[in-house]
Amino acid sequence: MSFTGKLAELLARPNQEQVGAPEAPWYLKYGSRLLGIVSGFFAILFGLWNVLSIIGLSVTCLVAGIIQILAGFVLLALEAPFCFICIEKVNDISQMMDAKPLFFRAGLYCAIAVPPIFLCFGPASVFGSGMVFATGVVYGMMALGKKASAADMRAVAGQTFGGNAAATTNDRAGIVNNAQPFSFTGAVGTDSNV
Repeated sequence: MSFTGKLAELLARPNQEQVGAPEAPWYLKYGSRLLGIVSGFFAILFGLWNVLSIIGLSVTCLVAGIIQILAGFVLLALEAPFCFICIEKVNDISQMMDAKPLFFRAGLYCAIAVPPIFLCFGPASVFGSGMVFATGVVYGMMALGKKASAADMRAVAGQTFGGNAAATTNDRAGIVNNAQPFSFTGAVGTDSNV
């Protein structure tokens, strides 16, 4: 395959629809990719800023910066594999991740964004990892899918009690029949529901 053909294949991936996946608008598909690329870049940039905090002898910020840089590389590898066109395994990993449901990607991004914030709470880790977390949130919203129409929600709400909306209810249906009041002096001899 030629270089331009490989590049065209990598760039065309957001258009592909997964079988059984919720339908997402075009702006969310491309916006989530763009947010992921920008978030990966800023995570690497602010991770380097946290790594430079070793000058102040802050080892936790050094570890947080390293984790943040790795998170940025993971984001760039999964969202923009054309940045690593020389490494073919990155493309394979990216295709494998594209085959998984969107909530898997959302969970991964949110999980890798949290540790740097807890290790070194500061503007660099909050902004860099916060953008990674925001990318995970966008993918989570895409995984949830579209909201139902108002007519569909009314129809489902009207189907209470197995499709019989006219069923009668008992006011005491949620109360346990043998409930006893709480007492410090001992058990009550009579039933409180009588």
